[in-house]
Amino acid sequence: MAGIQKSSRKEVRRPVWAEISLGALAENFRAIRKFVNPPEEQRKTPRKILSIVKGNGYGHGGPQVAKALEKAGSDWFGVTCTEEGIAVREAGVRKPVLVLTSFWPGEESRLLEHRLTAVIHRCEQLKQLDSAAARIIAKKGGNQGRNRVSFHLKMDTGMNRLGIAPGDVECFASQLVKCKHLELGGVFTHFASSEVFTNTRVGEQTRQQEERFYAALNRLRALGIDPGIVHLANSAAIATRPETWADMVRPGVILYGYHPGYDPVERRQESEARLPLRPVMSLRTRIINIRSIPEGAGVGYNETFLAKRPSRIAVLAAGYGDGIHRSLGNRGSVLVRGSLAPIVGIISMDVTMIDVTDVADTAIGDVVTIYGSDGRHVRPANVIARSIATVTSDLLCAVSQRVPRVYSK
Repeated sequence: MAGIQKSSRKEVRRPVWAEISLGALAENFRAIRKFVNPPEEQRKTPRKILSIVKGNGYGHGGPQVAKALEKAGSDWFGVTCTEEGIAVREAGVRKPVLVLTSFWPGEESRLLEHRLTAVIHRCEQLKQLDSAAARIIAKKGGNQGRNRVSFHLKMDTGMNRLGIAPGDVECFASQLVKCKHLELGGVFTHFASSEVFTNTRVGEQTRQQEERFYAALNRLRALGIDPGIVHLANSAAIATRPETWADMVRPGVILYGYHPGYDPVERRQESEARLPLRPVMSLRTRIINIRSIPEGAGVGYNETFLAKRPSRIAVLAAGYGDGIHRSLGNRGSVLVRGSLAPIVGIISMDVTMIDVTDVADTAIGDVVTIYGSDGRHVRPANVIARSIATVTSDLLCAVSQRVPRVYSK
C-alpha cells in the first residue's frame, strides 16, 4: 500500500504532528559548509557558519535544531530576540548566539547574563550596552579575566530597515572609543534582494549594497577599528553569490531544505543542482471523517465548493490554527496514499476538507501529508508557497505551538 499509513508514535491526542528529521538537517548543514569552503580556495581557516534558528527554528523548534546543528559543527547561531536566545542557551547550546534585531532598552543586562551577543544598529545603543557590560563584568569578577564584551555592528546598506547608515561610521567610531567595556566582534549587513538576477534596479541592488558595505568597512579600518568577523550572505547569496561569502555566512531557509525563489526561475534549477538539499519537516495529520455527498452539495463555510459529481469528502484533523495556510482553500492539495487530493472549501481553524473521490480505499485514520515526504513521494513546501504567492518560510513558521514536533535522527 503506497504512502505512510501508520505512525511510530503513540497518538494519545489530536492527530496532527510535524516530523523533523535531524539527519536531514545535519546533512543540509554539512552540504552548505562544504559548498562555501571550496578546496580550490585553500583558505587558512574555513568560513564560519552562523545558523539562523529564529522564528522557533523556522517552525522546526529553535532550541532543538540549534542543539542538533551545534553537534553538526555550527560556529554561531542567529536569533531574533533575547527570549529566543535564552531558550537556545537553556537547551545547552554553548556556541555564540547573535541577537539579530538587538535589544529593547532595559533588557541588555539579561541578554549579556545569558552570554548572548548583542547587535548594535543605532549609535545611541552603544552607551546602553556599555553600561550593562560594566555591570556584568563587575558582577562576574572581570568576566573571567576579560574586561570587554563583544558585539556586532549592523550596517544598513540599502534595505532601509535596521542598521547604521554608512554615513554614520564616524559617529559610531567616536562613540565606541568612549565605551571602555565593549569590543567590536563583527560587522554585517543584510541583502534585500539577493535572489533577483534580472537586469533591473532590484537586480542591481545586491551589488550596490555590497559596494556600500565595503566602502563603510574601509572607513572603519581607516579610523583604526578592526571589524572582526565580516558577514553578508543570506541563503540566496550563499547559493548564488560566492563573492559575498566573506568570513562567515548566515544560512536560513536552506538549512531546512529549501532554496529561495529566484528570479529568473532558471536560477532555481541551477542552484538546486549545485547545492542539493533535503526537506527537514513533514507536516502530517489524519483523516477523522469521510462523507459521501451528492452532486451540487456544498462543503464548508459559505459553500465555496460545490460538488460537480457525487463525491467522497474527507475531514482532516488540522486547519489554519495548526499551520495549513488558509489561502490554500480550493487551491491546494495534500498527499493521501501516495496520491494528490485537492483541498475543497474554506479551510477552518481546526479542520480541512479534501476530495478523495479519486483516491481508492481511503479510510478514516489514514495519514495525510500536508507537505514534506510521504515514502517515495514528496510534496515540497516551496512549491506550495509559490502556488499562493508567498515564501517557504511563511508556511514553515506558521506551524503553531499546538502541533507537537517529533524528532528523528
